Amino acid sequence: MDKNKIIIQTTEYIKTKLMGEGSGHDWWHVYRVWKNAIHIGKQESVDLFVVELAALLHDVADWKFHDGNEEIGPQVAKEWLESLGVTEEVVAHVCQIIKDISFKGAGVATEMKTTEGMVVQDADRLDALGAIGIARTFAYGGSKNREMYNPEINPEMHASFEQYKNSRGTSINHFYEKLLLLKELMNTATAKQIAEKRHAVMEDYLAQFYREWEGIN
Repeated sequence: MDKNKIIIQTTEYIKTKLMGEGSGHDWWHVYRVWKNAIHIGKQESVDLFVVELAALLHDVADWKFHDGNEEIGPQVAKEWLESLGVTEEVVAHVCQIIKDISFKGAGVATEMKTTEGMVVQDADRLDALGAIGIARTFAYGGSKNREMYNPEINPEMHASFEQYKNSRGTSINHFYEKLLLLKELMNTATAKQIAEKRHAVMEDYLAQFYREWEGIN
């Protein structure tokens, strides 16, 4: 099994599949998660081959764009990896990470079973924070025809994945329902350090947003 060749082929596969996607879940999101995962993974005792494959394939068929189907992502990833001759053990590990990676609501535990999974989950969550996280939030909200902000609609702390999947809250509410919670949910020391800075960027942004909303400055 030529691991380097498999990574290259998987990179090209995902790039072709997701390039130009407009909701913030495009190839460049995957690219950033991949690079973050490698960076974090080098600080941990992990199988980087598994980390890279899971990072590259984590959004291959996201439930958000497949009618809430949580099984399609792992299934598509499994079929792709098997077509490349990847071992059954690695396929199972990667698919389990993809299945468990998503944030599923403020009141829902999203624990990873392996250190490799923790690394990839952290890398994905870091891309939901900071300046890029802000941009992605509004890109996704626009793609789903959601209001940017409505002060008459309060954020909801979803107690189940079903509630979270069916939420139609505003883009600003998403900060409170997910993004501002992620700093405390990071698994690795490296990600926690990066998340602190990105979290602060979002807090500053929201403070300025509300000042402008009221026409103050």
